[in-house]
Amino acid sequence: MKTVSMLLESKGNDVWSVSPGATVYDALVRMAEKNVGALLVLEGSRLVGIFSERDYARKVILHGKSSRQTTVGEIMTSRVVYVRPEQTIEACMALMTDKRIRHLPVLEGDRVIGVISIGDVVKAIISEQEFMIEQLENYIAGTR
Repeated sequence: MKTVSMLLESKGNDVWSVSPGATVYDALVRMAEKNVGALLVLEGSRLVGIFSERDYARKVILHGKSSRQTTVGEIMTSRVVYVRPEQTIEACMALMTDKRIRHLPVLEGDRVIGVISIGDVVKAIISEQEFMIEQLENYIAGTR
């Protein structure tokens, strides 16, 4: 069974972040530059929140706020759901489905060591299933 640490080994440990004092506009520019749907919000190396496209849509646009005057800290999600490196990909999928979230920071102790997205998780599960199918096909072909 594939774990989060195995997934990070193959996809990398890039963590895109922003400080809580940054403007929403600056965060959106960074998200566009990195082609990601969320940024971790860090104070130094401490995870204090997550800022996503959903936060922007629901807490800025719908409330008539200005992205150039609103800080990330004002609208970020501060109760961050996260995972540990030893957790399985299947457990991550269940957690993401249950909490209706698309990004999971990966923490080792209090240190952020990566981020996984729903796309990463789906890709890993499909890859694992394709491998299993191939093994079964080889087994069946070898027994005839």
